[in-house]
Amino acid sequence: MSRVLIYGINPVAEALRAGRARELIVAQRIDERVARMVREAGQSGLPVRRVSPADLDRLARGGVHQGIAASLHPRRAASLENLVTRGADVPLLVVLDGVEDPHNVGAILRSVDAAGASGVVRQSRRAAPLEGAAAKASAGAVSHVTIVEVVNIARAIEDLKEAGVWTVGLAGDAPLRYDQVDLTLPTALIVGAEGTGLRRLVRERCDVLASIPMRGHVESLNVSVAAGIVLFEALRQRAVAARDGAESGRNPGGDRRPRGQGDGGGIA
Repeated sequence: MSRVLIYGINPVAEALRAGRARELIVAQRIDERVARMVREAGQSGLPVRRVSPADLDRLARGGVHQGIAASLHPRRAASLENLVTRGADVPLLVVLDGVEDPHNVGAILRSVDAAGASGVVRQSRRAAPLEGAAAKASAGAVSHVTIVEVVNIARAIEDLKEAGVWTVGLAGDAPLRYDQVDLTLPTALIVGAEGTGLRRLVRERCDVLASIPMRGHVESLNVSVAAGIVLFEALRQRAVAARDGAESGRNPGGDRRPRGQGDGGGIA
């Protein structure tokens, strides 16, 4: 397995917090923030290697490294079952269908972490490396978010449905608005690549398709922005349901249909 390298103060700091760093790599001249991290690494027995600025530039492949990088221990393998059942909260996860741009992947990971969601599912083949630009764009969330790698996204959606997870595909042409879907249920948000969107087989397997209304001149949002909007709509709905349930003394939810839909449920 090739070495995974991340760079930048925030990604490295979060890797240290998560216990994933195996070695720090720092430029010969560093600022106080990096010096503090080097001291903390030394106190914990973590190896620190000093290199020239040119060597660090080369290791970071021209990325903005801020004088520090780190190699990581391999990520612990996780399964869909782990993602759905871990913790006491109602599952909320994001499935990436063909999202390969590392900046978008990193930004989605950042939103998933910020929303306290369960994790991310992505296809192992043709996936953006979870280092470098992706780690930088995630602001270090890559070290905290549970990520499940699968061979086939369409099959993974079927597995999630069998586990009782409501699968919501985001599609610009869907007539149903994202805020009309009941996101208080165990939910997987399925997002596709910019330009192509969800693949046909993936669309057909979603329980429902939903869109984010656009009022300007552009036709769509960046995929990471769209994922963030719907993640925090889910948090809003769940907070309202928890408040209403506490006030009424009953357990909210239970109907697997999105609001506004008939008995048919999904959109093929």
